Amino acid sequence: MPLLDRYLLREFGQATFAALVVLLMVSLGGLFANVLAQIASGRVPAALMLSQLGLQTVRYLPLILPLGLMLGLLLAVGRLYRDAEMPVFGSIGVGPRRMLRPLMLLVLPVVGVIAAISLWLGPLAKATSVALIAESNRNVLVAGLQAGRFTELPGGGGVVYVGSMSTDGKRMDRIFVYRQSSDRLDVTTAHTAVASQDGEDRYLRLQDGFRVEGPRTSGRDFRLMRYAANDLMLPRRQSDDDAAHDPEAMSTPALLREPGPEARAQLHYRIAPPLLALAFALLAVPLARSPPRQSRYGRVLLGFLAYLVGMNLTMLGTDWLAAGKLPMAAGLWWLVLPLLALGAWMYFNDGRPRQPLRAPWRQA
Repeated sequence: MPLLDRYLLREFGQATFAALVVLLMVSLGGLFANVLAQIASGRVPAALMLSQLGLQTVRYLPLILPLGLMLGLLLAVGRLYRDAEMPVFGSIGVGPRRMLRPLMLLVLPVVGVIAAISLWLGPLAKATSVALIAESNRNVLVAGLQAGRFTELPGGGGVVYVGSMSTDGKRMDRIFVYRQSSDRLDVTTAHTAVASQDGEDRYLRLQDGFRVEGPRTSGRDFRLMRYAANDLMLPRRQSDDDAAHDPEAMSTPALLREPGPEARAQLHYRIAPPLLALAFALLAVPLARSPPRQSRYGRVLLGFLAYLVGMNLTMLGTDWLAAGKLPMAAGLWWLVLPLLALGAWMYFNDGRPRQPLRAPWRQA
């Protein structure tokens, strides 16, 4: 490899690696908050916090890597312009076209990694996440209930409060249940409760408690009952069949066999990130052009805005495809192909000398 290619490849690689590290640190904070919110709502068991954090990080890498690649190239090429290295390269005949080989030596492996994650590892991470949560819910009968928190009943018909819970989640103390219908309310309390399961349905057997039933608005039709045992149905979990038909958790070959619009939209969504990463990488070199000793962060902000617009249009286009607002033949090609063409045109026309303006002939 020529010395110039090694130098440029090292500059591009170091800047891209630094940008990716910073982006991953920022993204991990947001993903960690998201996982904690799911744990607090009872949708994810607390024991799966680290595994869910890692799996969600893998799923979001196709969105993070293109931005890191673009910002890294913007910073690296911007530094070359700021330190007046690019004018020196131009004086010896080295322009943006000559930089294409070291640029592609970095960009193509990153694009390949993005494609592998988007088409294979990301769906595998989603399916693994769903399987881990389902397996944990099978092991803990009352998954979704937490001591000291109110939990909504199926259909939004009321709430359950548990004062304390055993370590295996099968025995609880100090139970409060509020249920309501169109015109009636039902308040049930119990000293203890034991979890049980009948097929896919889970129940709490309330023991030694009281039940008050009456009108929601006005009236005196109240009844007070004391019971020795009373069965209460718990919120149902997401079934394995629902998880198996989730397009985000399906493998790419399974999406190719699925005729539904949601599956086709998800397939286009997985194809888009590597192509967008290539387009953003080509756009980064002409966007980074600036005179020496000029601030380079304005170009970085412009590239970041271009990334936001591209990714938001990708997500919006995926929703349009799933809802049938766009023809499936259009897919996301209406966004990806023009962006690729724009990036290639700007890259290969960057640094090309412009034709001088000809002065109009004056009439004698």
